[in-house]
Amino acid sequence: MPKAYSNSNALLHRGLITAIASFFVLIALIFQTNAQEVLAQVQSTANGTVTDGSKSQKKIDKLDDQTAELVMEYRASVRQLEELREYNAQLEKLIAAQREEMVKIRQEIEDVTTIDRTIIPHMFKMIDGLEAFVNLDTPFLIDERKARVARLRSLMDRSDANPAEKYRKILEAFEIENEYGRTIEAYEGELTVDGVERTVNFLRLGRVSWLYQTLDGEESGVWSQAASDWIDLDGDFDAEIRTNLRIAREQAAPNLMVVPLFGANGGN
Repeated sequence: MPKAYSNSNALLHRGLITAIASFFVLIALIFQTNAQEVLAQVQSTANGTVTDGSKSQKKIDKLDDQTAELVMEYRASVRQLEELREYNAQLEKLIAAQREEMVKIRQEIEDVTTIDRTIIPHMFKMIDGLEAFVNLDTPFLIDERKARVARLRSLMDRSDANPAEKYRKILEAFEIENEYGRTIEAYEGELTVDGVERTVNFLRLGRVSWLYQTLDGEESGVWSQAASDWIDLDGDFDAEIRTNLRIAREQAAPNLMVVPLFGANGGN
């Protein structure tokens, strides 16, 4: 074979090999490029999936929170409803009790109206009797006792005072008068003797005896209900009355009291 032909074949062979190698390199480059693109797409898809999953989880968490909040609100509403039911039941009992009380009050008002018609005239009679008793009794503390009767009459004319209060005040006045008969008392007051007014010490021994003594202890007297006037006492009683005044004021120990007495006929 000629040498020139051999060289041509060799050149052709190398060119073919080079072309084939270039082809494979091109194919490899093409596959590498596609693989990178595919990998990028996969990574992008994966990242998008992760992002979407995170968003979905946040939505789920938010829904869970909202659900829990709704459950709490529901339970609170149920408790409030139960409390309202109990409260309404209690109110119904209270209203029923008030209705019963109103019925009783109406009946009591009717009863009081009936009692008023009978007791008010009786109270006026009691005041009249008290006033008559004060006027006939030994006139110790006479102004105070008459003023008490006058207050009772004024009380009877007051519309803002109920019959029970009026009756209580009348009974209190009777009790005070009753106490006068069981107590002793010493007090200062004004006394007019022989046209001369002077300050003296009064001594009341129940309703048994009512005496006076001047502040200097030199003059004494006793009230005579029969004479409706004061009777002068001799000096023999002065010391005894001074002692009795101290006993009445709790300035001396209780002891037997010696006092002059006057009967209804004025006898000593």
